[in-house]
Amino acid sequence: MSSSQHKLKLSEKLGYALGDGAANIAWRGVSTFLFIFYTDVYGLDPAAVGLLMLVARSGDGISDIFMGILGDRTKSKHGRFRPRILWSAIPLGLILALLFTTPDLNDGGKLIYAYITYILFTLIYTANNVPYGALMAVMTPSHEERAVVGSYRMAGAFVGGMVVQGALLALVLQFGNVSPVIHVEPLEQENTYKVTLAAPVDVASASIKTKSGVGKLVWENKADSESSKRISFALEANKEYSFIVSNEVDLTADGISLINQKQGYQYSMYFMSLLLVIFILITFITTKERVEPPKDQKSDLTKDFKDLITNKPWLVLLGVGLLFNIYNSVKQGITVIYFVHYIQDELLAGTYLVALAVASIAGAIAVAVLSKKLGKKKLFMYALIFSGAVNTLFMFCAPNDIVAIFAIGIISEFASAMFPTLFFAMLGDAADYSQWKNGRRATGLVYSAGSFATKFGGGLAAVIIGFVLSYYQYDGQNEQAIEAAIPGVIMLMSWIPAVIAIITAGVMYFYPLGQEQMDEISADLHGNNLAPNMSKPTITNNVND
Repeated sequence: MSSSQHKLKLSEKLGYALGDGAANIAWRGVSTFLFIFYTDVYGLDPAAVGLLMLVARSGDGISDIFMGILGDRTKSKHGRFRPRILWSAIPLGLILALLFTTPDLNDGGKLIYAYITYILFTLIYTANNVPYGALMAVMTPSHEERAVVGSYRMAGAFVGGMVVQGALLALVLQFGNVSPVIHVEPLEQENTYKVTLAAPVDVASASIKTKSGVGKLVWENKADSESSKRISFALEANKEYSFIVSNEVDLTADGISLINQKQGYQYSMYFMSLLLVIFILITFITTKERVEPPKDQKSDLTKDFKDLITNKPWLVLLGVGLLFNIYNSVKQGITVIYFVHYIQDELLAGTYLVALAVASIAGAIAVAVLSKKLGKKKLFMYALIFSGAVNTLFMFCAPNDIVAIFAIGIISEFASAMFPTLFFAMLGDAADYSQWKNGRRATGLVYSAGSFATKFGGGLAAVIIGFVLSYYQYDGQNEQAIEAAIPGVIMLMSWIPAVIAIITAGVMYFYPLGQEQMDEISADLHGNNLAPNMSKPTITNNVND
């Protein structure tokens, strides 16, 4: 079979990419917004949130491996992995919506609800994402074409991330509007106003700011309060609240934003969940499985596990995947807190995240070209070192250094976007290596490492964020505590992830599969130079069909 016959149609690559678009609506929505939602809106302690995320993801290794085993043993007219992608679509959308729903409970009840919904989210995400990741390895037998598909996948992932990260905060403002009655009175001091407001409903987590984002607010009758661009508080129905607003020109009632954060997040995530389900259904419809295990391979779980734990490329990738997901998840998890409380402009966070998503798409696309020149291993290591080094520059940025903050973030993200693109393509290489070495193929089991690393790495990142913020006594509903925790926020945005990136590059050094060896393995498996002890894998039909 010629190399051209291994190529996939553009429609199939795009359809496959939408699956990771859906996954990242869920995963980036959770990794970017759930921490600040839990602390600032739902009122949970940051250390408790970090522990919750670690505990919930600690059991994921078992569920990931279990799902990989099920995928390898599934037989249907739709293939081994596509059916499970279809079956998990609606449950994943529902649990994402419930994750950002806030029932009226006491503190203990809130924590229990958070544990239940978050654990269910990780399990259902596993049921969808492990088969989805494994699907790439059986769409085409070409390791080079898989790198191309991986680029499309990551571009789709970053589009999904762009949708949720760019639009969510704006949707929160739209859906969270409580239609308050606002009166603005100019004061003698220039560009200073007294703002009085009342709303017809109780709002447990209200947030007030000026729509321009430049005005500073302070409580009128609280002498010990400090000015801020945004104030969160519990609002009682029909009760008047007064603030002094400075640094605004010609302020009117239309220039004040008062939102119900709980309602805003809840309805916004309902909308995102609907998009997620639609994207997954398109992936199922447009893709096809073509590579199967050797026909003479018998189901043997013991041999599958033995092959897995002696697969050095897979073991190295497991460690690398865990570490780079900690790196990316720390950056994502602290970004909104950084912009809301340090830059004091939450809508600018949306713009920043969209800019990073565009850089991510460019980085993912660049992998196809750069990996051919450098090889996957070298490119991975260079990207890690470069991204981490650039990220340290956030240490020197003041709140008004917006251009520098955007530039640092975009450059760092361009490189870090290559990590997942390369990682999932290399997992396919590890599956090929196992078949080449042992005469057996367990694609789903190999790809379970990807889902495990993503979720457990994100859990460890949440612990890091939670305990650093807790050390600085961060309280998302207390302005003075927020101000005292700013040094910790800057650390999490800058040198903490940079150290993790350098360590990850050191682990990747031990990855044994280079470009030449993968060419040899592909030729043996899918060409005419089959190794003497090997059974040639089954290619069900021409990939251009």
